[in-house]
Amino acid sequence: MANRVFNFSAGPSQMPLEVLEQAKNEMTNYAGTGTSVMEMSHRSPAFEGIIQEAERDLRDLLSIPSNYKILFLQGGASSQFSMVPLNLMTKNNKADYIVTGAFAKKAFAEGKKFGDCLDVASSADKNFTYIPNLSDIKLRKNADYVHITSNNTIYGTRYAQFPDTGSVPLVADMSSEILSRNIDVSKFGLIYAGAQKNVGPAGVCVVIVREDLIDEPQKNTPAMFTYKLHSDNDSMYNTPPCYPIYICGLVFKWLKSIGGVDAIEKINIQKANLLYDYIENSKLFTSPVVPEARSIMNVTFVTGDKDLDAKFVAEAKAQGLINLKGHRSVGGMRASIYNAMPVDGVKALVAFMQKFEKENI
Repeated sequence: MANRVFNFSAGPSQMPLEVLEQAKNEMTNYAGTGTSVMEMSHRSPAFEGIIQEAERDLRDLLSIPSNYKILFLQGGASSQFSMVPLNLMTKNNKADYIVTGAFAKKAFAEGKKFGDCLDVASSADKNFTYIPNLSDIKLRKNADYVHITSNNTIYGTRYAQFPDTGSVPLVADMSSEILSRNIDVSKFGLIYAGAQKNVGPAGVCVVIVREDLIDEPQKNTPAMFTYKLHSDNDSMYNTPPCYPIYICGLVFKWLKSIGGVDAIEKINIQKANLLYDYIENSKLFTSPVVPEARSIMNVTFVTGDKDLDAKFVAEAKAQGLINLKGHRSVGGMRASIYNAMPVDGVKALVAFMQKFEKENI
């Protein structure tokens, strides 16, 4: 489409064009109702159909077992930093955290407010450029849960394999990689993901939680932070973020139309390989992340010269390759190549990197 750029933003991120076009066409009149989803009552049959279908499609895409509830909540993933301990740290008041980046660190800091949280492993010693050796981690058998951040948006790492936590529920923040690769949901007690990277627009957080973990929360937990209340009311205890949920539903339909998670995982691996293969053979660009921990969603790279990095970002923007500046805590560049980023976008980025390298080495 004319005037569209390739948006490598870490979030809010590029959306599938087909989804945006459908939303545009339905903006003022959804399914013959004569009204926009944006102005529709969340108690109306039309919206109830939207949220129920979104839940069914997500369940299909991830093969979510029937004993798991899907919740569409407000507050983004950051609210889950508090909701998880308030609702799950209720038996022994203990939780173990593996700290592999900025958001994992924030989750850990928040968890400590509500109980005995232990940082059982961290990759902070090398600026979060690797994932700790899971076989070396000593987890407490009486912990109420183990928390991980499965993909590190800022530093560009991910878990190639997930820790085996035995009978202790594994909780994962999957904000920047959900629906990008196949996972066995039954291995997790709870998964949460802010929508604005791989699922939809900002304003909604998806929570997938095993039903037996939805119990009475810690004393004095606010109603809005109580999983049981949201579960009992099918995510509509209060007015939910209706329009973002509707867009999420369209994204789920789009993903199913191209072959589901199996298909998009192959495409994502292809995109990541294109970019990493070039970086590995480049005389200018390098990746600070150890190969076995490299994210296929967020690719970080540097030239080693801050001025040259800034020049690269500026010239890339002029070529329609936007939001490539790395996070302020890391510097360099970051290409977020989520599900909606087409292969052509990554090819365009690699072609520009080749040109830039020739001109600046």
